[in-house]
Amino acid sequence: MSSSALGRISTVAGHLAASHPKGLLAGQVAIITGSGQGIGAAAAKLFAKEGALVVVTDIDAVKAEAVVTEIKSINGTAISVPGDVTDPSYAQKLIQKTIDTFGKVNHIVNNAGFTYDGMMHRMSDKQWEIMLSVHNTAPFRIVRAAAPHMRINSEEPRTIVMVSSTSGLHGNLGQANYATAKAGVTGFTKTLAKEWGAFNVRVNSVAFGLIDTRLTRPKESGEAIEVGGEKVHLGIPTKKASTGADDKTMGRLIPLGRAGTADEAAASILFLCSPLSTFVTGTTLEVTGGAGI
Repeated sequence: MSSSALGRISTVAGHLAASHPKGLLAGQVAIITGSGQGIGAAAAKLFAKEGALVVVTDIDAVKAEAVVTEIKSINGTAISVPGDVTDPSYAQKLIQKTIDTFGKVNHIVNNAGFTYDGMMHRMSDKQWEIMLSVHNTAPFRIVRAAAPHMRINSEEPRTIVMVSSTSGLHGNLGQANYATAKAGVTGFTKTLAKEWGAFNVRVNSVAFGLIDTRLTRPKESGEAIEVGGEKVHLGIPTKKASTGADDKTMGRLIPLGRAGTADEAAASILFLCSPLSTFVTGTTLEVTGGAGI
């Protein structure tokens, strides 16, 4: 990031600190799924810096606890509730642990997810179904379990942010399953915004373009996740990866000329949960560096 951009961010941060001395989310409880690494981890740490009490969830218990340790090292408050979001029993466990520990739920960021690419004519039922399970069914269960604690008459800020992708807006080669799931996120977001708006719960989604994470790095780097006992290799072919395109190609596709960072992605999520967006609901914020305009 350029020095001028950092300067602008510092200036804005100074203004916010003056109006929210304890942080934008001071005393508010935030559940962030898939927050053991990448965008989720960046969001968890950013939320903690803004005063939130953070519930870190990840399928990898070691990584989840590492994020909690890092948050505590900066005098933040966090717990980990590791587990597989596709497990039908996990949502209730997550919400109950949150309520038992903090007594309330203010924000849910449904971020957990991954890709399982393949051309449609060769795609297995398992590839198709797991994408719907992790990106649609899991958030549905979590939100449903949280309903008694969020769908209430209260002055407490409450938001739900669904992490989506431009694949769900425009489609993407080799991602019929992922694109379909992320398109479903848009419908879920708009419907929930209408159903829960009367309780002053704001529901939005954020569609990321090319963000530098393990999902956009070269597949050859060896990143993988185990799904139902099967190893799924993550990433994309080298020439299409966030680290693989030359500056000329990147500039043609993305006006800002680069991939976004996890911290930049996290900042957009914070915006949707913060008092800076109190009249924003039912929308999809595109965070793409200008790609697709």
